Amino acid sequence: MPEHHGGNTVTLPGGEHVAALGQGTWNMGDSRARRAAEIATLRRGIDLGLTLIDTAEMYGGGRSEQLVAEAVAGRRDEVFIVSKVLPSNASRGGTVAACERSLKNLNTDRIDLYLLHWHGSVPFAETLAALIELQRAGKIRHYGVSNLDFEEMQAWWTAAGGAATATNQLLYNLSRRGIEWDLLPWLRQRRVPVMAYSPLEQARLFKNATFSALAKTWGATPAQLALAWLLAQDGVIVIPKCSSPARVEENAAARDIKLNAEQLRELDKLFPPPHRARPLELL
Repeated sequence: MPEHHGGNTVTLPGGEHVAALGQGTWNMGDSRARRAAEIATLRRGIDLGLTLIDTAEMYGGGRSEQLVAEAVAGRRDEVFIVSKVLPSNASRGGTVAACERSLKNLNTDRIDLYLLHWHGSVPFAETLAALIELQRAGKIRHYGVSNLDFEEMQAWWTAAGGAATATNQLLYNLSRRGIEWDLLPWLRQRRVPVMAYSPLEQARLFKNATFSALAKTWGATPAQLALAWLLAQDGVIVIPKCSSPARVEENAAARDIKLNAEQLRELDKLFPPPHRARPLELL
């Protein structure tokens, strides 16, 4: 039976609630040998309420989207699918064509949230015109951006339709806190959630012995502590990628860890928040 967890949601600007803890799929779908395990992992995640699944046309040239299609077969209405258009495809016609390809890969009639993957050379107004067109046609339900820094985000916001943005997907974790200086507060003011990718810093966080010791003391695994810290932040959706059903169960349990003010201060000491503006970090 699916297990449902209440209260673990983030509200999009339009009022829709989505899972605060979702699933990422970067590098998934690339290996035939891992395919069955990857599908089982995504399906177990859905059972546990990790119903937001993030992918992109760039991931494996569409193979990640195809894997997601297989994983959600028969359960499409339970999940919230996020995909992205490459900046090289982000012209008006190119965005529409890319979306059509993604819809085919995903074997669905709509993408719940469609993002510009990062800023390229196409003017924002042109990409936005395509996103609005796709939304009106019912091909996408919401749109947003990924990897836009503070200045880019402001420029996007002021272009026609920019203020209807549902998220900015960014590199954000305990060791990458630069967005807290200006971008995160600006987005919060406008009630735009951040979608945090690489929340475990590709496991590099676990190499910090003090951090791992703290996790153990507090009865968590390092992965659970890293996720619990992000889930404690206001308006943050977290999309870790998992390689096994056991790991997705471990991640799901992070929602039950509620960090107190003293624990958050300890983590601030270990991974200090920014004291000045920094260039946006990407992975």
